Amino acid sequence: MKVFKFGGASVKDADGVKNVARVLKNQGFEQCMLIVSAIGKTTNALELVVECYFTKQDYKQETAKIKQNHIDIAKGLFPDNHAIFNEIEEFFYDIDSFLRRNKSPKYNFVYDQVVSCGEMISSRILSQYLVEIGLENTWVDARDFIKTDASYREGIVDWQLTEKNIKQINPAGSYVTQGFIGSDENNFTVTLGREGSDYSAAIYAYCLGAQQMTIWKDVPGVMTGDPRKFEDVELLDHISYEEAIEMAYYGASVIHPKTLQPLKQKLIPFFVKSFIKDEMPGTEVSANDNYTRKESYILKENQELLTIATRDFSFIAEDHMSYIFGALSKYKIKVSLIQNSAISLALCLEDKFGNSQKLNDELKIKFDTNLVNNVSLFTVRNADLNQTDKFYEGKTVLMEQLAGNTLQMVTK
Repeated sequence: MKVFKFGGASVKDADGVKNVARVLKNQGFEQCMLIVSAIGKTTNALELVVECYFTKQDYKQETAKIKQNHIDIAKGLFPDNHAIFNEIEEFFYDIDSFLRRNKSPKYNFVYDQVVSCGEMISSRILSQYLVEIGLENTWVDARDFIKTDASYREGIVDWQLTEKNIKQINPAGSYVTQGFIGSDENNFTVTLGREGSDYSAAIYAYCLGAQQMTIWKDVPGVMTGDPRKFEDVELLDHISYEEAIEMAYYGASVIHPKTLQPLKQKLIPFFVKSFIKDEMPGTEVSANDNYTRKESYILKENQELLTIATRDFSFIAEDHMSYIFGALSKYKIKVSLIQNSAISLALCLEDKFGNSQKLNDELKIKFDTNLVNNVSLFTVRNADLNQTDKFYEGKTVLMEQLAGNTLQMVTK
């Protein structure tokens, strides 16, 4: 069985959905598990609904806009009397009904119940359209298969139960399901983190023992840099699992950081291809380590730089580190880069949940701290160390680090 994943850009409008169907006809839709993200910018729009709900604004006006967008897309795909239009109405009725009845004050819980609806609706539209044009498939609810704990917005997968559930799927069939979501033991929806649809695809690939997994993007494959941010980038036609994991960790947006480990464990070949030019080979990620290393550039924006120093000039010791990293875990803040000296520690942080100021306030009770917001982490993989001067041009460098041939700098 093979696993395909299509992101929101691929189904942003009716023509996009039709193009996905074209790709499936070209590539073969037999014995396929297809994972799809929410349509276009739907996730962002549903996040605004949640914001409006918690700030006592008119969220119904926002849900109405999102619903109309989905109806407009469906009108370009289905006859007027198709059942999909009633389904769309029901999905948005459920959102409004949940928010009207909800008693939970927990933002992350409400977020997951509402924002996950984007994938539910997009997968139904795509599944029904494929049936409409003769590509038979079974729509399945990812929440029945991917089980997690109750860490809303960052669900931790129960691999044993998830694998047991997914192995019940008949590998001879073709299926459409959702990325990004699972459910906890009480069957409440839990999301797997932003951009988690790639991770969903890897979960299915691992549990199904898939022959291959392909993520379809609006780029030719994994490039030596984001073409929107860097000039003269080129395609990486092949990289190893290890290189891909490193690139994802450093912030390469084309691959979700959690995606690679499940695939590597079972040596499942992984392809990143273009849904615009699906005949092109794209990038293959595999266990083969015999390939040409090319200088690659990764820019991770919207980071925070936190410097921590002891007040009495004592060493940053193990007990200090334990306390600091306990606080990072408490506030769900991830470390992108770390640098330490005898009496200080500098951390480049990724703060998805807006907790860096709380972290700083807690740490400065015991330490001298300095928090710099809105910095960028620039990483050069396979750097030509004889020509590094060009990377410093026009940048204010707050921190830098060189490990082997990987150069990193935090800039303002």
